[in-house]
Amino acid sequence: MDRGSGTLFAQVFALVLVAIMGAQAINLFIVFHLPPPTPIFYTEGDVLRALHGQPRQTRNSPPLIIRDEAINIPADSDARIGFPRFRALLSKDLKLPEDDVLVITEGGPPDRRGYRLVRDLLGDQGQPREESFLMAPFKLAIEKPDGRWTTVQPGDRVTLAPWQQRLVIWFAISSVALLPLAYFFSRSLVRPMASFGEAAERFGRDPNAPPIEVKGSSEIVKAASAFNQMQDRLRRYVEDRTSMVGAIAHDLRTPLTRLRFRVEQAPEEVQAKMNNDIDQMEAMIAATLAFVRDAAADPQRTRLELSSLLESIVDDMADTGADVRVETSEKVVIDADSLALRRLLTNLLDNAVKYGSRARATLSVTDRMAEIDIDDDGPGVPRQELNRVFDPFYRREPSRSRQTGGIGLGLSVARSIARAHGGDVTLENRQDGGLTAKVTLPV
Repeated sequence: MDRGSGTLFAQVFALVLVAIMGAQAINLFIVFHLPPPTPIFYTEGDVLRALHGQPRQTRNSPPLIIRDEAINIPADSDARIGFPRFRALLSKDLKLPEDDVLVITEGGPPDRRGYRLVRDLLGDQGQPREESFLMAPFKLAIEKPDGRWTTVQPGDRVTLAPWQQRLVIWFAISSVALLPLAYFFSRSLVRPMASFGEAAERFGRDPNAPPIEVKGSSEIVKAASAFNQMQDRLRRYVEDRTSMVGAIAHDLRTPLTRLRFRVEQAPEEVQAKMNNDIDQMEAMIAATLAFVRDAAADPQRTRLELSSLLESIVDDMADTGADVRVETSEKVVIDADSLALRRLLTNLLDNAVKYGSRARATLSVTDRMAEIDIDDDGPGVPRQELNRVFDPFYRREPSRSRQTGGIGLGLSVARSIARAHGGDVTLENRQDGGLTAKVTLPV
C-alpha cells in the first residue's frame, strides 16, 4: 500500500506557493529588464502642426484635439507664468503676445524623471530645467481677438502604448509558462478523486469489481481505504443474505415433503387443493434456489454483441411457436455475463408473450446506453403498480395458478441482473395500448 504523498492541504498550498513565486519571479524580471515607459509628450512643432491642420509626426501619442471655447483664466493664474520657454517659443511662431498663450496642467508638479526620459529620447541634452515640450495631461489655451480661446489638448488613446503592449506580451508568456505546471499539479490532485467515481461505477456494474488503488495524499489514502472496506462489507452482506435465503428455501423442502405424505390421509375432496398449494410452494422454493444459485455464482463478464444475443433468443422462442420478432437492432458491443443477460431477456419476452399475446423487440443506443424496448399488446399495468410488480413473488393474477402465471420472480430477477450490470429495467404503458419493458445497459 502506498503510504501517501503528503496531505491534500500541503499539495494545494504547494501549488499556490509555486504559482505565487513564479508570478513574482516574472514580475521581477519585467521590472529589471524592460525599459521604463516613455511619457506621452508633444513638442512645440507638434502643436504648430495641429493648429495649422497638418499631419503630426509619427510617434505613439494620441492626436491633439483643437476646440474653440470660452474659458475663464484668472489674471494671477499659474497658467500665465508657467512653462515660459514653451510659451515663448510658441507665441513667437504664432506672432502673438506671450500672455495670450497659456498652459493649464493637471495634477502636481512635473515628473522630473519623465522629463529626463523625453529629453534623452529627443537627444537634446542641453535643455534647461523646463523643456521645450509638454507632457500629458495638459490643456494649451490661445486667446483670440474676440475673447474666446482656442484650446489644444491630447485626445484619448485608441491603441495600447508600447510599454503596455510589452506588459501584455509578458503576461501572456508568463501564463503560457505557468500553464504546464498548473496542469501537472491539477492532474495530480484530480486523478485520485476521479478514481473514486470510476470505482463506484465499476462497483455498481459488478459487485466483485477489484478494490480501488490506495495512493495519493493522506486524505485520499484514508478515503480510498474506507471505500474498499465499504465495498467488501457490502459484498459480504449481500452474500450472507443470499446464503441465508437459500438455506431457508432448502430447509423448507423437508416439512413440505412431510405435508405431502400426510395429505394422502386427508379426505379426497380436499386432497386436490392441498396438493396444488404444495406444488405452488415447491415451485416457489425451486425458483428461489435457482435465483440464489445464479446470484452466488461468479459472473463471467465477456465482450459480447448484444444484438446477436437478442436475435438468437428471439429465434429460439419463435421456433416454439411464440409470436416474437426483432423489429430494429443496432450492433452494440458490451461487457456482460451472457448467461445472465439471456435469462433477463428471456423473462421479459416470456412475460410479453404470456400477458400481451406477442413481443416486439427494438435495440438502439442513446447517450452511451444500450436500450432494448420490448412491446406487447396486453392490457398494460396500472400506474400505481408499475414498480410494485418488480417485488419478489408479487403477482397481479390473484389465483396463484401456475397455468395463468409464474412464480413472481421473473421481473425481480430481470431488474436484479440489469442493475448488476449498471443498468435498469422499467415498465411503461403505451398510449396506443400495451406495455413496454425498457432495458438499459451501459455500452
